[in-house]
Amino acid sequence: MDKRWKVLLITSVGLFMASLDLFIVNLAFPSIAHDFGNTSISNLSWVLNAYAIVFAALLVPTGRIADRVGRKRVFITGLLTFAAASAACAAAPSVPFLVGARTVQALGGAMMLPATLGLILPAFPAEQRALAVGIWSAVGGVAAALGPPIGGLLVQLSWHWIFLVNVPIGLVTALVAWRRLDEVREPHAGPRPDVIGAIELALGIGLLTAGIVKGPDWGWGDPRIASAFAGAALLVTAFVVRSARHPAPVVELPLLRVRSFSVANTAAVVFFAGFGAMLLSSVLLLTEVWHYSALHAGVALMPGPAMAALFAAPAGRLGGRICQRPVIAAGGIAFAAGFAVNLALIGSSPDYAGTFLPGFMLGGVGVGLVLGPLPAAATASLPPNRFATGTAVFGMARQLGAAIGVAVLVALLADPLPAQLFSRLQRGWAFALGAGIATSALALAIGAVGIRAPGRALSERGEVALAEGPATP
Repeated sequence: MDKRWKVLLITSVGLFMASLDLFIVNLAFPSIAHDFGNTSISNLSWVLNAYAIVFAALLVPTGRIADRVGRKRVFITGLLTFAAASAACAAAPSVPFLVGARTVQALGGAMMLPATLGLILPAFPAEQRALAVGIWSAVGGVAAALGPPIGGLLVQLSWHWIFLVNVPIGLVTALVAWRRLDEVREPHAGPRPDVIGAIELALGIGLLTAGIVKGPDWGWGDPRIASAFAGAALLVTAFVVRSARHPAPVVELPLLRVRSFSVANTAAVVFFAGFGAMLLSSVLLLTEVWHYSALHAGVALMPGPAMAALFAAPAGRLGGRICQRPVIAAGGIAFAAGFAVNLALIGSSPDYAGTFLPGFMLGGVGVGLVLGPLPAAATASLPPNRFATGTAVFGMARQLGAAIGVAVLVALLADPLPAQLFSRLQRGWAFALGAGIATSALALAIGAVGIRAPGRALSERGEVALAEGPATP
């Protein structure tokens, strides 16, 4: 096999592991809750949110660290960290231990993801890089489509297996990567990345999430909730101030002056908040209300991700031809319409083909229509030397949105009695419906999208500041 394809194959294994995690852990959620003495949904939600928050905050810094110290080294370290943390998750004796292990697992995932693309691009000639990136992107789609049935099969054995399976795969891939990959690093990678800023962001979003999750339990007027929101505001403010002064911040603030970039990333936060709520609410409906087994639920969930994977690439190409805004707007409306169908048809008694499937497939189409063009809308107006940073910030926005969406769903559920769960899930569907509509409105507000040369001004404050800022790997 040609060496470039070996690089793509090896790195894609790591990408597949990290992408699969989202779907199989959601599917294991009820099983984990039952194993730990019917732990409350609000406490267990941190199994999902700890991963999303830490992954989001560290994605940009770890990418820059990989450019400085070596992408192969960081990729292998990420694989080993992910595998070791997965073993700890599988052996977790309590929910707090599991949440802690998931935090370490997120560190491994954040190290792997940017390093994969950083290893792939130099291995391919310029004329084949679009193909390589297309295959890299498709791996995430395949993971999304296969995640539910794989997760269902593993959870059927035991939820421990959804973590344990990562251990041999991670170890073997790390060994092969050590032997087969060449080291790649930037000769002038710039100043040290702002790890402290990343920690401030993670803690700020964590406190915000905690306030949302615990608000219904403690009462929205409780001093602890007020303290959580105040602490989140202070930490995010400190993060912004630090980002303005640091030579290699997590988010380069001048990027936010590019309208298409800032609005598209806001749309990503909103849309993936709806997506996070959708995924968990669907699992809870099938397993806790309709009493499907994990395997049955996994197979039942396949059509949604499959539709998303089917529509994402054509939507991306269509957005490139006619403009991303109308395609994203149509995706947001389709996503919202899927939940309108859910609210109109789904009842507490099982009727998969007649009630669940139509809305879930329509929502999947919406996901595909948004996923294809939205990253391009976020980055197309940036100068070329900011594409990598723009893509990483977009990934961060996705993860933060998913964490907020799960937190909002948990707050809407408020640890209901079994008889109340269905009516509470309907609140979550209404939230996701609103997220879809808001995404469409934001898409129309993105403004003109187009690729600019690094020295051509988008605005006096935006592009000039970017051109003079620190080089981005």
